[in-house]
Amino acid sequence: MKELGIYVHIPFCKEKCYYCDFISFPKKEELMEKYVQALNKEIISKNNVNDYKITTIYIGGGTPSYINEIFIENILNSILKNYNVTENAEITIEVNPGTVNEQKLEKYKEIGINRLSIGLQSANNKLLKNIGRIHTFQDFLSTYELARRVGFKNINVDLMMGLPNQTIKDLEESIEIVIKLNPEHISVYSLILEEQTPFYKMFEENKIKLPTETKERKMYWKTKKILEENNYIHYEISNFAKKDFESKHNLNCWNQKEYLGFGLAAHSYLNQKRFCNTDNLEKYIKNIENNNIDENIEILEKQLLKDTKKEYMLLSLRKIEGVNIKDFKNKFVDNPIFLYHKELEKLVREKLVIIDGNFIRLTKKGLDLANIVWEEFV
Repeated sequence: MKELGIYVHIPFCKEKCYYCDFISFPKKEELMEKYVQALNKEIISKNNVNDYKITTIYIGGGTPSYINEIFIENILNSILKNYNVTENAEITIEVNPGTVNEQKLEKYKEIGINRLSIGLQSANNKLLKNIGRIHTFQDFLSTYELARRVGFKNINVDLMMGLPNQTIKDLEESIEIVIKLNPEHISVYSLILEEQTPFYKMFEENKIKLPTETKERKMYWKTKKILEENNYIHYEISNFAKKDFESKHNLNCWNQKEYLGFGLAAHSYLNQKRFCNTDNLEKYIKNIENNNIDENIEILEKQLLKDTKKEYMLLSLRKIEGVNIKDFKNKFVDNPIFLYHKELEKLVREKLVIIDGNFIRLTKKGLDLANIVWEEFV
């Protein structure tokens, strides 16, 4: 049977962070129950993938941990009852400090969730406040310790770099504090200024100052050095894990495996098609209530084979190991070295990629200029 991942979007937050452009809403608590009812109906209605086995489930947001744990139980039960979920499936939920307690975490464990992704972003309370987070470092620490006590043995911690007024020392201290907690996985993302966010407006009005690109790159390499020295494997541009604790869900996406998305604005990739749900919350609920589920769906792309091959290259070059030439040939027959000889000759000449045995991977320079590399395969 073919493998399939499932993504579930929970679009509710207690407060919206200043940098966030994800489809999420604060102060919409009155719609939570209706949304979950609609979501469950969508999940049940799309049960037409009997030839697939579900190997990963990822509940993201928004802040999934903000809604009642019974809602999460209902959603997960809908998936487990209607899809062929493997016994050892990786089931992740995103958690924000300040939105969980022992009861919630125990319920998550009881219903089969086996991986937590906790949003810390920084161990510096001043920086947390400046970026609009609702929690302190102590709140995070309490959440983390509670998760361990409840029995979670696979935890990711999210950190951010390139924040306004963040120094290299600030980042280094955050990383070292997190390392001492011994999580299985650490993600470190660079701040990206997105339009329609408070940060973008503040930057345009010169109310915040961001680290220079040079300084941000120093942060990146300092992060990589510290984490690798502490036995975290750098396996994707922004992700580090202890051996055998890489995120299976994300790896499957980077390996171009298929997935179904449920919920507001959720994206899917199935049968060479990319499609997504509407990002209008009221419309999403109303269409499902009226049994017009298909009206929520927008087809984004019907891939031609040449597009699938290019996308495979782009996604694989996010991984530190790069493109596995043998895997590419097994999937597409073609040898990528011959198929993309012009692109690769240029990238090798510019010292952005290296062809190393059975792999095509980013160089150190390529890691700094990854967007330029990916553009060759768009």
